[in-house]
Amino acid sequence: MSKEQIITGLDIGTCYIRTIVAKMRANHTKPQIIGIGQAPSFGLRHGIVVDVDDVVKSITKSVQEAERSSGTSIERVVFSISGNHIISKPTKGVIAISRADGEVSKEDVDRVINASSTIPVSQNREIFHTIPRNFSVDNQNNIKDPVGMNGVRLEIDALVIEGIAPYIKNLAKCVSEAGLEKDGMVAVSLAASQAALNKRQKELGVLALDLGGGTVNMAVFEEGNIIHSCVLPVGSSHITNDIAIGLRGSIDLAEKVKLEYGLATSSEVSKKEVIDLSKLGLEESGTVLRSDVVKIIEARLVETLELVNKELKIINRQGLLPAGVVLLGGGAKMPGLVDLTKSILKLPAQIGFPLEIDSVIDEVDDPAFATAVGLVLWNADRCKDSGIPVGPTIKKFKDWLKGYLP
Repeated sequence: MSKEQIITGLDIGTCYIRTIVAKMRANHTKPQIIGIGQAPSFGLRHGIVVDVDDVVKSITKSVQEAERSSGTSIERVVFSISGNHIISKPTKGVIAISRADGEVSKEDVDRVINASSTIPVSQNREIFHTIPRNFSVDNQNNIKDPVGMNGVRLEIDALVIEGIAPYIKNLAKCVSEAGLEKDGMVAVSLAASQAALNKRQKELGVLALDLGGGTVNMAVFEEGNIIHSCVLPVGSSHITNDIAIGLRGSIDLAEKVKLEYGLATSSEVSKKEVIDLSKLGLEESGTVLRSDVVKIIEARLVETLELVNKELKIINRQGLLPAGVVLLGGGAKMPGLVDLTKSILKLPAQIGFPLEIDSVIDEVDDPAFATAVGLVLWNADRCKDSGIPVGPTIKKFKDWLKGYLP
């Protein structure tokens, strides 16, 4: 790279909005994180905007904190998108190789990717990711990079990710009204996977499970390719709500109890252990058995993991991922969740942390920051010696976005 490039990831979550600022330095392959910002998120429900003004204010607070932390003015961001309106579908495309000598060019690859994106979608839905998985040149299959090969016919096996256009438009509007320009938009499942999974896990078969406040984002990889992605409309905020109902107390009390006394498996708790609510620093009094609280948490987590198992069954990968489950997001930090995941999904499980990142800030070494780090890595992959060019996917997104914004 000819000079340093500042890149920013904006993770727009249901409970928190996290901003990471990084710089790409000359002769370095990894971005260095130089600032972070975090603010409570308001105006979102299950990843979907329900109040534009509240979301804009939350984004602004997070970005301003990141600016103070990094000493840098933030103008452009890659932002995350979630919500159970997001689905994935396999697709194929085929073109005739254009050059007279039959050699596959980069332009041919771009054309076949575009061909795979031109599939019928339901009304009010938009494709915002087309992810190549394998190419075929004539009868040669399972090619990762066909450029330079010779043939007549170029085919692609890809995965498209689509969502409801008005929901996407509303989220993009919030980013714009916060005074930010868009470098791109990335599904949470892809961003978190980019940050926390290594090549070996993706080759063997792995599930990246991002447990957010309002949604659970899944991405399944096998033989180095993503084979499935989806979003479930459940999250850690549902656990808080369940505890509040069970205790007949406030949401603030329920959140504090969850964070200080939460556990994923009730068998690990003594039936005599008591929580004194007056010691939590809130205007609450009384006592409650910890085992009762943990049973509430366990019931919701079991329900969530069973929904995950149903998705794995749909794609015939139930209990069949050798690299197991990598737990990400703020919900991954619940004590005992690894063992519960192993028990319910019948797979190896571990908590995931951002990889391949250089940071002077310890806070990012946290599964809750996996998506934000992944957004930075996603953008950093586009950095070249001449700067940060706009690739086909990002250009397509920007061209599409112009149709919605003034």
